Amino acid sequence: MTFAWPWMFLLLPLPWLVWRFLPPAAPGAALCLPQPVSLERLAAGGHVRRWRTGVAALAWLLLVCAAARPQQPAPPQAITHTGRALMLAVDCSGSMAIQDMRFGDQAISRFAAVKAIAQRFIKTRSGDDVGLVLFGTHAYLLTPMTFDVDAVAQQMRGAAVGLAGRETAIGDAIVLAVKHLTALPARARVLVLLTDGVNTAGNVTPLDAAKLAKAAGVRIYTIGVGSNTQALNVFGMQVPAPDNSLDVHVLSQIATETGGRFFRAADGDQLAEAYRTIDALEPLAHGQSLLRPDHEWYPWPLGLALLLGCVLLPWRSLLPRKAVAA
Repeated sequence: MTFAWPWMFLLLPLPWLVWRFLPPAAPGAALCLPQPVSLERLAAGGHVRRWRTGVAALAWLLLVCAAARPQQPAPPQAITHTGRALMLAVDCSGSMAIQDMRFGDQAISRFAAVKAIAQRFIKTRSGDDVGLVLFGTHAYLLTPMTFDVDAVAQQMRGAAVGLAGRETAIGDAIVLAVKHLTALPARARVLVLLTDGVNTAGNVTPLDAAKLAKAAGVRIYTIGVGSNTQALNVFGMQVPAPDNSLDVHVLSQIATETGGRFFRAADGDQLAEAYRTIDALEPLAHGQSLLRPDHEWYPWPLGLALLLGCVLLPWRSLLPRKAVAA
């Protein structure tokens, strides 16, 4: 058994120091109670019983022990790791709300399709260091790089269209992702970029950002989502597609520049196939390392201290008078 914060034991003499050196209350600085309470009867014993002092001292000792965080090392556990840092940059601009993605016979929005399949993809990357960037008018790091893929999938589930603005800053998203990928030790660095439009905001052009990613050793896979039809059939009439402005040329150049690959995802099946291909191109390694977690024991002394604190409460003065007499 060890203590994570052993210096907390320096607080043990604090109650005595307060009693010894804190000046007494000034005369007349009494507490005014809203109802008459007889305090003389409570002090009839003339002094505080010794057992109450002992219980209070024991409760304080347990509190300090809990604050020092007692720990016991658990048996070492083998964890699989890949040595890969994988970042997802997901477009959540206003156009991602267009419902032109199909899963079978059902039409859903582009963002709903991306969320559903991205969550499954993230959960399969156990062993990778995974992070999540959302971008619209601005780019934001939603989840820092972590081995907890379930937490990243949960953050992806809670994302929404328009969360980062209505425009599209592809270049800024790449720069932000590269910044956090290169902050980790040298390893295989991968960025999966999903968007449905062209760069309309931000301070960095996508191609300049791609050059920065190449210099940092980041491989980028780009996925262009949204229907690739020029017109939609609405009540028997051919009307222009709601958004057909995907910049395929730039997304292909970004992927080629960094050694990645461009995927076109016009429906849910193609989007799922793009993820499967990336999964195959970036296979999971089978390296292992040992993790020795610490088992926390602080809840036990903390719980006992709370129970002892309940013992010290003046239960007789809190109960109704008839019940006390009985």
